[in-house]
Amino acid sequence: MMKNKEISIYIHIPFCERKCDYCAFVSFCASKNVQDEYVNFLVKEIEDFKTDAVVKTIYFGGGTPSVLSEENLQKIFDALNRNFKFKKNVEITIEVNPNSLSEEKLKFYKGLGINRLSIGVQSLNDETLKKIGRLHNKEMAINLVKKASLYFDNISADLILGLENEKDVYKYAEILIDLGVKHISAYMLEVHKNTPIFDKVKNKTFLPLDDEEVANEYKKLVEFLKSKDFNQYEISNFALKGYESKHNLNYWTFGDYIGFGVSAHSYISGKRFANADNLKDYYKKIVIQDENNFQTEIEERLFLGLRCESGVDLKILKKLGYDITKNENYEKFKKENIIFEKNGKIFLNKENYLVSDYIISYLLPDD
Repeated sequence: MMKNKEISIYIHIPFCERKCDYCAFVSFCASKNVQDEYVNFLVKEIEDFKTDAVVKTIYFGGGTPSVLSEENLQKIFDALNRNFKFKKNVEITIEVNPNSLSEEKLKFYKGLGINRLSIGVQSLNDETLKKIGRLHNKEMAINLVKKASLYFDNISADLILGLENEKDVYKYAEILIDLGVKHISAYMLEVHKNTPIFDKVKNKTFLPLDDEEVANEYKKLVEFLKSKDFNQYEISNFALKGYESKHNLNYWTFGDYIGFGVSAHSYISGKRFANADNLKDYYKKIVIQDENNFQTEIEERLFLGLRCESGVDLKILKKLGYDITKNENYEKFKKENIIFEKNGKIFLNKENYLVSDYIISYLLPDD
């Protein structure tokens, strides 16, 4: 399928101990038998995929991958090692929660070759954590980061902006950085239909911050992280130099990646496809193919590229049939210093990241 190229691998582990109130991802609680069956099918899926490409990143997402037994995680790694060649400095990330990770598991992960942890902290306020359905508290999160730092240098922590009464989130980032965290992902709270938090917001039993308050929290966090030498390399992602997520950068710069597991997405040689988003159809090997659509790719390149410091290549847009410099808003935004051009690429000034979607909507081609 591919020769002399690099590829990233995403592995979806849909299991969790309890689904968080805000979560809209494909995830659920499952018995050991269900987990065993899933992993056995996943292993077969991995072994059936053939490529000459060298793996540069692997990412275990979920759900909560850290709920997997050591035996099942070992099976997955054995299949990966049998079927793929890895780059010498391959980045291997696993998402973990403070309540599902022991020191023994940390040692086990290290032995497998995992070299990056993404910890779902979300908040360091016990009341807030309880309200959004998290199973850990502040003490558990802090203790995990302390233990993890003994075994891993590359640790990322997730925080959520916009939660009820959650002001001065930068103080949480300060605590985490002092404990050795090298990467912060700070996401805005999204309230999706068919989630418990949607009903809580509707019934006014949970009151998220309003847009202005969220903007203020975001700006304070950005300024704080900048003072700590954390570079904002994407709208929601900040890292010390050398600790950027290579896996996510591959997504954002349109590198090839293959997804294994239920609901996992893939992008190979310009073609997109995805596994079914429920176990029944996944086990039937139902794959959804995306039609090649230049309009869609142009939009994705603009939305992804302008949210990152990597920018958008003007030549690639032209190859796709879109000369953005002819857009009536292009020169206007340049003059207003909203966007700028450098080395054949366009970039969004970071000061405008919060309104990036609004700005980009004016730079899209007409349908």
